[in-house]
Amino acid sequence: MPTPDSATSGTADDSALLSIEGAIATLTLNRPGAFNSINLAIAKKLEQLGAEVEANNELRVLVIEGAGRAFSAGGDLQTIGAAAAADTIAPVVGELLKHYHVFIETLRRMPKIVLSSVHGSAAGAGMGLAFVADLCIAADDARFTPAYAKIGVSPDGGSTVGMVGTVGIRRALQIFLAEDSFSARQALEWGLVAKIVPAAELKVATQQFARRLAQNPLAAIGGTKSLIYQAAVTATRQQLDAEEEKIIGCMQTDEFRAAVLKFTSKGK
Repeated sequence: MPTPDSATSGTADDSALLSIEGAIATLTLNRPGAFNSINLAIAKKLEQLGAEVEANNELRVLVIEGAGRAFSAGGDLQTIGAAAAADTIAPVVGELLKHYHVFIETLRRMPKIVLSSVHGSAAGAGMGLAFVADLCIAADDARFTPAYAKIGVSPDGGSTVGMVGTVGIRRALQIFLAEDSFSARQALEWGLVAKIVPAAELKVATQQFARRLAQNPLAAIGGTKSLIYQAAVTATRQQLDAEEEKIIGCMQTDEFRAAVLKFTSKGK
């Protein structure tokens, strides 16, 4: 039974579920029988749930996890294979990605920290989802598999959006063209994963990490996230102006005033 500070959206049969507890939302990919692979139904559901999270001003953190034995196997090859056989790839994949791309854009835009919690396999677009999130915590059994080049395609699902800025061009080329798969430990060394924990502790460790992130005031989260993502592609003067705008906005909040008062009153 949800508490007054918690709520759940959807039923157990939905392809993705959303639960809310305080300032933390948890989005669960819910196709365990298909290793949470992404088809049109789940893409539409993710678009819907992403919009709900973005519109909820009480939320500060969104956790993304997968039900069952894997985080996500990426694009649903049953759907894609059938479209290839019927020569309908462009309309079928185009429709799927239209909805999924809205979801990815929402994750990057929303003024909340997005934390992926990865166990088992994260392959193809599932790997992309793990790393398009702002931060990633992984179980020590997590395995990341680019998968694209092996079947003759290029990356999709935000895979290059979330990785190139972190690992750089040469490492990204290596990952997508020369790595069959890589471990959570390698992902940590490359800066793609923030923390590794034993698989049995992932759920608890994820919630602890999410609660720590949720301690940050919403204005600080939103301002910091937008500034960091635009820094690499913005001229210096524009970035300085943006920093000025964001910090003045933060300084006009009650949380900032209370924090300054607490700091300046120490020792008096």
